[in-house]
Formats: sequence, structure tokens, C-alpha cells
Amino acid sequence: MNFWQNIYTHFDPVAFYLGPFAVHWYGIMYVSALLGAIFIAKWFVKRDRIPMSLSVVDSYFLWAELAVIVGARVGFVLIYDPNTSYYLTHPWEIFNPFQNGEFVGIRGMSYHGSVFGFLIITFIYCKKYRYSAWQFLDLVALSVPLAYVLGRIGNFLNQELVGRVTDVPWGIYVDGVLRHPSQLYEAFFEGLMVFIVVFIYRRYKKYDGELIVVYGITYSIGRFIAEFWRQPDTQVGFIYGGWLTTGQLLSFIIVLVGIVLYVYIVKSNKKNDTKHKNNNLRKLKKNI
Repeated sequence: MNFWQNIYTHFDPVAFYLGPFAVHWYGIMYVSALLGAIFIAKWFVKRDRIPMSLSVVDSYFLWAELAVIVGARVGFVLIYDPNTSYYLTHPWEIFNPFQNGEFVGIRGMSYHGSVFGFLIITFIYCKKYRYSAWQFLDLVALSVPLAYVLGRIGNFLNQELVGRVTDVPWGIYVDGVLRHPSQLYEAFFEGLMVFIVVFIYRRYKKYDGELIVVYGITYSIGRFIAEFWRQPDTQVGFIYGGWLTTGQLLSFIIVLVGIVLYVYIVKSNKKNDTKHKNNNLRKLKKNI
């Protein structure tokens, strides 16, 4: 276990250099996650015979992934960054990859910010091209979880979002302190576990929109649990009782919203089914 516990001393977060630019493993994993989501989405479109062309999938995911990046960065600035006021008065600095003249890349992304970004672009895209937003969101629910695993592995390789102090034998040393490899816990609870639940639930899906709601609820439960091993962001810390984090609060809110949405989707569709059935009965009676 000694090698594992000291893995950060043997691993360089920079994969290679392109001239003066450092290419980090995190960036590679992030791009792999975005491309992986498209690949998985296309696979499900073919496998489940979803009435959607592959060219439409490409077009939608291109815009959705751009919105995810923008939303994730803006969300981090508004929720977690201690210099929010600075960025609000200097918005062009939000996506500035240079710091003191040195290329450092774009650092600081928020998952919850990315959610808002992709939801906004999804409804805009679907309204413009007259598609069902729920159908696209259900496809996202199937394609994102496994790709998300790559993102969390990227966090681990980049030595960020570290875990809390521990004495478990599988802990890793971060700056001389043994900590939980919480990024890998998150990859499991928020990625792999969520995929398994959504993958199985899709067999029982009756209405469009169910999968994205199940995804949101399951992810949020996984995130809430994983946060107990993740070190709270230094600039925010615990927000209540010495144990509740911002991520847990946001996850709790999403669970509540998800439950309300699920009830709405099921009830509204059942009502439409009943109305459609009654209309058919009336037509049948007239023909008789």
C-alpha cells in the first residue's frame, strides 16, 4: 500500500507539453468525458431505437457541452470562488487561461453550475428546432454518468477536490497528510452507481422525463453521501452544524425538486392518457 499512499509523489499531473503550454491529465480526462458522453448517447440511440438521428445527437451535444463548460465555470465563480465580486466587475477574466502572463488553463468548475448551463441550452435548442426536451434529457441521463467517472478520475489525477483526513490503509498522502481518495468515491457514487440505477430503470420507463429525474435524484443522493469524505472547499467550509456542505445543500434541493418533477410527469401523462382514452371511446361510440 506504500506506493498507493504516496502515489502523488510518483505522478505528474502534467501529461506533456506543447511548447510553452502544459497539457494536464485533468484536461485530457475532461475532453474524454465530453467525447465519451456523445459516443454513449449514440450507442443508446441505436440500441434502444430512440427516434432521433445521429446528426441531431451530434448537434445537440455540441451545444450542450459548450453550455456545460460555461455553466460549470460561471457556477464556480458564483458559488465557490472567494473573488466573486472581482469576476462580476471583470467578467472577461472568468475564462482567462493566463495568470500573471503564464498559461495555467481554466481552473474551477462547478457541477451544479454545469447543470443549469445544459438545462438552459437544452430548452432553447428544443424550442428552436421543435424537439421534445424531455426526450433529450432522458438521453443525457443515460450518457452522462459513465462519462462523469472520467471527470472525477481527472480530479484525482489533478490532485484537487481532496478528501478529508483519515487513517484508513487506502488513504493517500496529500502534502504530507493522509486523506480519503474522495474523488474516486465520487466516481463510484455519482457516476457508476447512478449509471446502474438509470440503466435498469429505463426498462420500466413509461413517460419521457422519468430518466432525467431519476438521474438527478440518484446523483444527488450519491453526492450527498460522498461529501462526507470530501474536504469542504477552503473558501466556503461547512455552512451549518459543522457538517453540512454547500454541495450537500444543493443536492438536497435537487432531490426535492426531482421528487416534485417525477410526480408532475407521471400525473400529467396519466391525465393525458385518460383524456386520450376517453376521446377514443367517444369516437368509437359515434361510429357505432
